[in-house]
Amino acid sequence: MRNERPGDKLKAIWHDQPTEMTAMTSKLIQMRARDLRAKTRKKLIGTIAGPIAVGVCYALGLWLFPRHASMLHPLFLLALGWSLCGLYFLNRAMWSSVVPGDAGPLTGLEFCRAELGRRRQLLGRLLLWSLGPLLLSLGTFILAIGLSGTPGHSLLPNGLPFLVLTAVWIVVYFGLRVKEQRELRMEIEELEEIGRAAG
Repeated sequence: MRNERPGDKLKAIWHDQPTEMTAMTSKLIQMRARDLRAKTRKKLIGTIAGPIAVGVCYALGLWLFPRHASMLHPLFLLALGWSLCGLYFLNRAMWSSVVPGDAGPLTGLEFCRAELGRRRQLLGRLLLWSLGPLLLSLGTFILAIGLSGTPGHSLLPNGLPFLVLTAVWIVVYFGLRVKEQRELRMEIEELEEIGRAAG
């Protein structure tokens, strides 16, 4: 007893305390769930931009190049139909339910995991259902620019500036997608840390 330090008794009492989840962790999980839900909804609302951009290319292409309307019309219609189908497939079963305000931490963690799963699914679908139709409509527009030149010129001189802009846009698009994948991975890791802290 004489060799015991006064702090040892306090340490033993401290270590014997039952571990409880703090209110801060619960609030952090709820805040994280709301944030993830808002990001997913923002991304889903942004999918409307694809059909709008295809429609603008369609209208502009037919207005600027009426001579080639018979050739451009089917390609633009295909892109528009594909884009509208994409809008359906991108949003199908993606809108999440509201996480209750008094939900426990485990329910909040499950909601966060489901929301991250939805975002991962959406990122996987974007390439086929959003980028594909947009590239088809841009390619058709560039083709119309190339065909509108003088008969002696080829497609390259007239359509080259737009082709370069499209290539730059594609590189930026894929760069943003890689950044989003990295952020999603970081959010999953952060959620796992919160889950470990929650018990």
